[in-house]
Amino acid sequence: MSPTAPSRTRRTSHHVLAASAVVIAASLALSGCTAPKDGGNTAAPDMELTGLTPAPSGDIDSFTWSSYAEPYSLDYAYAFDYADNQVLSNICESLLRWNADLTTSPGLAESFSNPTPTTWVYDIRSGVTFHDGTPLTAADVVASLSRHLDPAVGSFWYSVYQNVTTIEQTGDMQVTVTTSIPDSQFNQAMASSPGVVESAATLAAAGTEYGNSSTGVNCTGPFSFGSWQAGESITLERYDDYWDTDLTAKSGEVKFVFLTDPNARINAFKSGEVDGGWMVPSNGIAQLSSSGAGKMYFGTNSAVSDLVVSDLTGTLADVRVRQALLMAIDRNGLVSAAEQGYATPTDAMTTESVWVGVDQATVDSAFGDLKDYPYDLDAAKKLIDEAGVSGQELVIATAPIAANFSVIAQATAAAATAIGLKPTIQTLTPNKYTTLFSDPSAREGIDLFYTSWYLSTADPLEMYGVLRTGEFSNYGGWSNPEFDEIVTNAVGIADPAERAAESAKAQAIANQELPWLPLYEAPTVLWLGKNITGVAPSINFLYYPWAATIGAS
Repeated sequence: MSPTAPSRTRRTSHHVLAASAVVIAASLALSGCTAPKDGGNTAAPDMELTGLTPAPSGDIDSFTWSSYAEPYSLDYAYAFDYADNQVLSNICESLLRWNADLTTSPGLAESFSNPTPTTWVYDIRSGVTFHDGTPLTAADVVASLSRHLDPAVGSFWYSVYQNVTTIEQTGDMQVTVTTSIPDSQFNQAMASSPGVVESAATLAAAGTEYGNSSTGVNCTGPFSFGSWQAGESITLERYDDYWDTDLTAKSGEVKFVFLTDPNARINAFKSGEVDGGWMVPSNGIAQLSSSGAGKMYFGTNSAVSDLVVSDLTGTLADVRVRQALLMAIDRNGLVSAAEQGYATPTDAMTTESVWVGVDQATVDSAFGDLKDYPYDLDAAKKLIDEAGVSGQELVIATAPIAANFSVIAQATAAAATAIGLKPTIQTLTPNKYTTLFSDPSAREGIDLFYTSWYLSTADPLEMYGVLRTGEFSNYGGWSNPEFDEIVTNAVGIADPAERAAESAKAQAIANQELPWLPLYEAPTVLWLGKNITGVAPSINFLYYPWAATIGAS
């Protein structure tokens, strides 16, 4: 997950948890599971990863899709979260494409080259039109990319551009990006929101209103922006002049319905009121699978579920306290309760799926050599005593986005109580919760919050890049000079295998110091009602025009 929209307000009401060890037991009982007494593994449910759902039998007039929250904006500069990107990926396109297997391929750039260590040259595809019928030009690319460097825009993706010195048109349909140092990460990011291209004329005309509910966007994707009913839905319409005939939308229309209540989403799936959705609440997987209303699919993911440490000046300042809290959480029991067993505990902040182009020995070492944090209350209590923080307060933020949010918050509070801390749970609305990722004022007074943090490239360095000193997404202000040096040097390494060796070093440091607390990794979960099919169940839905592949079953 990534930041969404800045907010000018924050919730001040609190829900104070009368925390005890009973809380986690209660949350487990609510989900019909029991935490193993020794922290051991529970029986995992049947789960098979699927590369692609069955091919459609033909086109369809329309289908509906659920979203757990309303996008703050469809401006690609702020598209930094699931709710925004799952819509935007079908309207706007990037220079490159992120495929279902997490590889990249040409998009609006039909080719690219790296003629010098500090230049990336993109040859722009001809014959592409924006939804208003005007042709795509190199000038549109320059204008679109340059917005990320404009302080007045305040792009959430600025970190991708932090080494960029110039973005210039160097041919009729060619754009060259020059960086101050060799930057292996820049080109990879051109397959996600930082590489989106919008009409320069539209950007100029819309100004600060660009991407909101009244202006929408004017891009090149297989769907065009139709309408946005605030608080209710967004409707997209098939663009008949789309350039890629292999991805012409099979549906005339797609309607995204905002359903913030997880149980409402489950019921809408079961009744057929909504045809499909990503991020299916885990407590609904079993009942949906047996409902006969459609089918559940599991696919590739790049996300790890973490507890973000958002205040490193208070109770969690001492690394021993962070280590103690992680050891006090029974993560096997948590997987059973929060994800109904559809996940695996991890001590890393990356998944093996993003270590692309790396030999297996390097991957095995990057994960196998990590410090283990077993469920061990006695050892955790000892660390708390050594740190001298017994009795100190801990504020945990949560939101009613899905059942796992509540379970994770309660499990964390119970673990904190068990080792002598005094936790409080602060409950936010889903939309306000997303501001934790973008607005520092929203994080004031909060020590921890949960995220399912996805990577937008198949490179572990993306994860560790955001934890460098001063980075936008380094929410707790963690700083480690050795870590910074390793990551910064790795950015300049072009060879994936050599870069991965440095990423492994960064992963080891993060694993020791825990700027975030890794909990578990889970697959991408997809629900398709019985009337639709065709989409690949992969995390690439955030940047690939997945809705165009859906047709009649």
